[in-house]
Amino acid sequence: MSPTASPYLAEGPRVGIRHFTLDDGAEFTARARESEDLHRPWLFPPLTAPAYSAYARRLIEDPTRAGFLVCEKGDGAIAGFININNIVEGGFRSGALGYGAFAHAAGRGLMREGLNLVVGYAFGPLRLHRLEINVQPRNAASIALARGCGFRLEGFSPKMLFVDGAWRDHERWAITAEMTERPGRR
Repeated sequence: MSPTASPYLAEGPRVGIRHFTLDDGAEFTARARESEDLHRPWLFPPLTAPAYSAYARRLIEDPTRAGFLVCEKGDGAIAGFININNIVEGGFRSGALGYGAFAHAAGRGLMREGLNLVVGYAFGPLRLHRLEINVQPRNAASIALARGCGFRLEGFSPKMLFVDGAWRDHERWAITAEMTERPGRR
């Protein structure tokens, strides 16, 4: 990489997105431990080096997943993460999003900027057509992020995902490539 090349796949005014690396483990797990109160009971990112290594390897090696770190421009601090899981190609060209902000970045609009970048990357270089977010109905912050990035509520799935020891209800939010072409969406 030349000295002037960006380390990011895409960047906005305050954040850039890049893929996970195994070298990110120490910072990621430290931020995840600092953010446990923010994440619970919705999210359980890896808190230890071995758990991070297994998690990151799946995102790096599995072609049905793509993991992105949302990093603050300037110091490169990891503000959060966004993963596209269950990527299906062919006629479906779809993926399911999961994400989380770290406590130091929560409420600052960094994840909204990052999610918009991931959506653009998914509909651009990844050539996907549809992204879906499944959110527990009481997770107001996650619903606000989905809504704020132009996702539409499509339905309700009772007992859809096993989270924190029980099958949980989820709202289904989605966006398609055509929806991102609307003027003023972002």
